[in-house]
Amino acid sequence: MSGLTTAHMVSIIATLSLVTAVGVYSGRRIKSAADFSLGGRRAGPMLVAATIMGTLVGGASTIGTAQLAFRYGLSAWWFTLGGGIACLVLGLLLAKPLRETENETMPELLGKAYGGYASVAASLFSSVGTFLNLVAQVLSAVALLTSMLALPAWAAALAAAGLMVAYVAFGGVWGTGLVGLAKLALLYGILLITGVLAYTGLGGWEGLRATFPTYPWFSLLGRGAATDLAAGFSLLVGVLSTQTYIQAMFSARSVGAARRGALRAAFLIPPAGIPGILIGLFMRKNFPDLEPAQAFPAFVLRFLPAPLAGVALATLLVAVVGTGAGLALGISTMVTKDIYRRYFRGAAGADRSLLVSRLVIVAVTGLSLVVVLSGNLKSLILEWTYLSMGLRGATVCLPLLAALFWPGRIARPAGRLAIVLGPLTAILWKVGGATADPLYPGLLASFLTLAFGAFRMNPGAAGEMRRHRT
Repeated sequence: MSGLTTAHMVSIIATLSLVTAVGVYSGRRIKSAADFSLGGRRAGPMLVAATIMGTLVGGASTIGTAQLAFRYGLSAWWFTLGGGIACLVLGLLLAKPLRETENETMPELLGKAYGGYASVAASLFSSVGTFLNLVAQVLSAVALLTSMLALPAWAAALAAAGLMVAYVAFGGVWGTGLVGLAKLALLYGILLITGVLAYTGLGGWEGLRATFPTYPWFSLLGRGAATDLAAGFSLLVGVLSTQTYIQAMFSARSVGAARRGALRAAFLIPPAGIPGILIGLFMRKNFPDLEPAQAFPAFVLRFLPAPLAGVALATLLVAVVGTGAGLALGISTMVTKDIYRRYFRGAAGADRSLLVSRLVIVAVTGLSLVVVLSGNLKSLILEWTYLSMGLRGATVCLPLLAALFWPGRIARPAGRLAIVLGPLTAILWKVGGATADPLYPGLLASFLTLAFGAFRMNPGAAGEMRRHRT
C-alpha cells in the first residue's frame, strides 16, 4: 500500500532533515573510541534515559505491538510494560553498582569477576541474543517501508539495513542519545495523537466492549498465562542483561545521573505501548484482512492529515532505525572491547578499534538482512524480541547479579560455566521443541551452576568463611 502525496513527502523530508542535523552535530563530538561507545562518560539523566528509550521504544513497541494486538489484544502490552519494570529495577537496584565499576562493557565486568573466557563467552552469547532483536527491527522497517513506498520486501529490507548502518556508524552513543531525544519528542507526540484517534474511532470503552470479548482481547494473559508471563519476565531479565542498556549506565557522568535516567525511562516506556494496542484493535475491527504487521503504518496513512502523517511516518522510520542502530552498536562494543582487543592487542590502537567497531556494525546489520530474507518476512516481530531477551537473560542476568552483589563468593570456574550453560540450555530447549519457554531452563541451569560454585570458592574465600564460623 502506498498513498504518499507531495504533502507527505515534504513533511517526511523536513522531519528526517531535523533528525539528521542533530546526528551531524552529535558526530562532531566524537574524538576517540571512548566517546564513540560511552560519550566520554558525560551523559546526564536525560541523555541516559534517551539512550535507553531510543533503543527500547522502537519498532517492537510500535509496529510490533500493533501487530500482536491485531491478533491477540492487550497481551501485546508486555513488551513496554516489562521494559518499564526492568528500567525501574535498573534504576533502583543496579545503577549504583554498575556505574561504580567504571567498566565499558558488561562482558568486561563479568571477565573481571570470573576471569578466563567469561568475557568472551558473555560477548558471544549476548551478541547472538542482541542480534535476534536486530532482526525484529529489520522486520519492523520492512512493514513500514512497504506500506509507505510499495517497495518489494527485499528492497525494503535492504534499505532498512543501510539506514541503520548510516544512523549509528558516525554517531555512536552521542548519536543514539541526542537523536533519541529528538526522536522521542516526535514519537510520543505522534503516539498521543494516534492513540486518541484510535480510541475515539473505536467508540471509547463502550465501543471496545461491544466489539471484542473480554478474553483474550482485554487480558494481559490472552495468549495463555505461561506464554505471556514468560514474555514479561524475558523483558525484565533481558533488559538487565543487554549491553545497550548497561552501556547507558556506564556512560552516565555520575551514579545519580544513571539512576535518574533509568527511572525516567521506567516512567515513560510503559505508556508507549498503549497507542499501538488501540491501533491494532481499531484495524482489526475495521480491516480484518489487513496484514497485521502493517496495522500501524496503514492507520497513519489512512487516518492522519497528510502533513502530520508524513511526520509520523518519518518518526516511525527513525524509531525503527534508531533501535536497530542501538542494538548494532551494543554488539559492536562487545565484540571490539571483549574479543578484538583481547586477542589482537598489538593492533588494537584507538583508531583501529574505532574502525573495527564500525565494521562490526556493518557486518551484523548485513547478516540480519540475510536472516529476514530467508523465509522470515511474515514472522511475528515481538516473538523475535522475546526470544532475544530470553537468550540474553539466560546468559548474563544471574552471573551479573552475583558479580555485583556477591563478589568473591562464587568460584570463578563456576561463574564462567554458568555463562555458557545458561544460554546453551536455552538454545537446546528451543531447538528440541519443548513447550515451556526456554528462558526458564536456561536460568535454572545458570542458577544451579552458580549455587554449586558458592560451595567451591577459592581458598581465600573459603578460609574467610571458616574464620567467620569460628
